[in-house]
Amino acid sequence: MPEEEFQRKLIAILSADAAGYSLLMRDDEAATVRTITAYRKALDQLIQQYRGRVVDAPGDNILAEFTSVVDAVTCSVEIQRELAERNAESKRLRKLVLMAVAASMVMVAIGPVVWNHFIEPPVLERASAEKMAIPLPDKPSIAVLPFDNLSGDPTQEYLGDGLTDELIATLSRVPDLFVIARNSTFTYKGKPVIVQEVSETLGVRYVLEGSVKKAGNRIRITAQLIDALSGHHLWANQYDRSLDDLFAVQDEITKKIITAMQVRLTEGERARTAAKGTQNLEAYLKYMQANESIYLSNREAMTIARQLAEEAIALDPEYAMPYVALAHINIRNFWYDKGKSQKRYLAEATELLQKAIALDDSNAEAYSALGFVYIVSNQNEKALVQAERAVRLDPNSSTAHYGLGKVLAFDFRHEKAIAAYKKAIRLDPMPPNSYFWSIGLSYAGIGNYAEGIAWCQKAIQQEPDSLPARIMMTGIYSLAGQEKRAQEQALEVLRINPDFSLERFAKRASPRLTEALRKAGLK
Repeated sequence: MPEEEFQRKLIAILSADAAGYSLLMRDDEAATVRTITAYRKALDQLIQQYRGRVVDAPGDNILAEFTSVVDAVTCSVEIQRELAERNAESKRLRKLVLMAVAASMVMVAIGPVVWNHFIEPPVLERASAEKMAIPLPDKPSIAVLPFDNLSGDPTQEYLGDGLTDELIATLSRVPDLFVIARNSTFTYKGKPVIVQEVSETLGVRYVLEGSVKKAGNRIRITAQLIDALSGHHLWANQYDRSLDDLFAVQDEITKKIITAMQVRLTEGERARTAAKGTQNLEAYLKYMQANESIYLSNREAMTIARQLAEEAIALDPEYAMPYVALAHINIRNFWYDKGKSQKRYLAEATELLQKAIALDDSNAEAYSALGFVYIVSNQNEKALVQAERAVRLDPNSSTAHYGLGKVLAFDFRHEKAIAAYKKAIRLDPMPPNSYFWSIGLSYAGIGNYAEGIAWCQKAIQQEPDSLPARIMMTGIYSLAGQEKRAQEQALEVLRINPDFSLERFAKRASPRLTEALRKAGLK
């Protein structure tokens, strides 16, 4: 086509979209409608002021056309300034943040050519390094908050949780990052979030938040990475894809996070972030559902988890993670089923974990679990080898550090156990109470009873009816010569479990701890 036959038209498009609109609607629909109606009036006035025209305004989005790129970009800046001022005056916990993009387009006969001019969202309230509950690490640190389920269907909860788990697990394998554990970030699940407070509570600089919405075979994932110290959004995106593209979206989000945090990966680290998984989407979804059930930790949930993990294996026998899930179920049964099947549970767990490692020798979770199986089987040296390898493979895993601490404590290397436990707690500042009473017991092991009591008190404050925490507190008070307090804690043990048997407990405890419990009045 000759050049003179091209029909050219220069236009500029402004698109504005409210980040987290669905969450705002869920929190307070009436207030959100009032807010966005008021904001839209302000936007309409600014668009007219800069000689633009509203083309479409569906839901929380507004699309405007300008004849000048300068007008479109300037209008975008003014929109951000106006809404930042309105947000500063708002008393709502979750602010309405508008993502505005201006783009210039040359319309020609063969289609549009586009140049994008991205406008930063307004600055959030900044976190303070001085106010951090825990000092910032000396490397880029991040908390991945649970992705919200916007599907309106509680049975789809596993998708957002699974995506969060996957991102945490993948980022954790990067040695130059510091990644907060799932247990701590999931304390924010379903709650209004103030990024500044998350940063200061967990002691991290960066916070990732997002949402997942599934409809049929389509999935919408939104994610945004925030530098809490500067209050700036470093990166934000929305993915509208087929469910079959879930793996690709997860990979892209991970790469964007790592790039935005300015972390360079070696070839070996790239390989670790792309650890062997599955390309079978159905097997992956089954595993995520199984994992969700395991976290519920009750008998019915374990039955469902076992079935789902076995179905995942049937779909892809080469997928390592369902074998690890089945091993965790057996380990749980070892602890809670006091019948004659305990040796069988350990044997099955060992076989499953060895299978998982054979399929994926970079699977830190499998090595950590195998270390625990070996230590309760009195194979101390084998246990230490597995636990140390888990930490090397996944230096950000609180579970791996806690597992190493357990192995060292069982082997009476309490000072090293304390160091491992402390690393686990830094990575998981809101840990299960087992972290607290475990480190308390190791402090007692080196004769520091005051510190041991303090840590056990944290466990009891977190979960007053925790039987292990009460048992450890009883033992430590007794070892410290505080007989009256030891007897008081022994009564708490019997309140929680009137059938407590010291003889049965002694099979897994040191003679010293057993004698201390007996002295406190337990039988």
